[in-house]
Amino acid sequence: MTSTAAVVIVGCGKVGGSLALQLSRLNWPIKGVASRRLGPARALADEVDAPQATTHPWEITRDAGVVFIATPDGAIRSVCDQIARHDGFTPGTVVLHCSGAHSSALLDSAADSGAAVGSLHPLQSFAAIVRNQNPFDGIIMAVEGLRAAVDMAEQMATALGARPLRLKTEGKTLYHAAAVVASNYLVSLVDAAQEMLHAAGIPEENAFSVLAPLIHGTLNNVDRRGTTDALTGPIVRGDKETVALHVAALGALLPHLLPAYGSLGRQALRISRRKGHLSADVLAALDELLPEY
Repeated sequence: MTSTAAVVIVGCGKVGGSLALQLSRLNWPIKGVASRRLGPARALADEVDAPQATTHPWEITRDAGVVFIATPDGAIRSVCDQIARHDGFTPGTVVLHCSGAHSSALLDSAADSGAAVGSLHPLQSFAAIVRNQNPFDGIIMAVEGLRAAVDMAEQMATALGARPLRLKTEGKTLYHAAAVVASNYLVSLVDAAQEMLHAAGIPEENAFSVLAPLIHGTLNNVDRRGTTDALTGPIVRGDKETVALHVAALGALLPHLLPAYGSLGRQALRISRRKGHLSADVLAALDELLPEY
């Protein structure tokens, strides 16, 4: 199989559409596009010069070199099974899905048909199909699955300008959980900090501008020194009095944030144990101060 293997895109939403556009610009031939509705499939097929558009993906997957199932996560297995029931997979075809949370195990029916199955997940958020730039340039694209699928996925990721990250199949869900914590929960964390500032009397519209230099500086320290050496603050100093003040203030004004403070404080305790400069008694006292829920 060469880098010009014909590609079929099943699902023409944000990720599927962006993949189709970028791959076609890189001279990967898009053989066809399938979607639940014919109108969007035809529109994307026209945009990438694909000769076929359909609502029946098995009509265009049989002779494909690579099939991307870029549907919502909840539809991946059923779409794959439907294609397999209609003999839509040819032995040796590479079949990839784009989910971050799920492994190539969702594609078992394609594997049973002789296809090489895997997943290729762009570690990036897509608000819409990206047309005016390459949204894959410089990002991580996580890859796992059978060897032939992994080889093809890595080749495609590299061609797209991304950095392929090979995962163990059984580690895929934790990889996605890490991405959620680093991205989505970072937003939640900043929101919680802004809520604390607002309760302290700082106008809501000014809260992020107060925190932004601290956030950027902390991320820079993590980048340069790693999490263990970047950690500062009362936990790593063993400052029990300050932690107790925090817990009391949150309990009085923002009790719904106590579980988050306690959970994050215990993660800071784990980092402090790695640093190894606090005594067991101090670590135990801090642990006792932190709320448990």
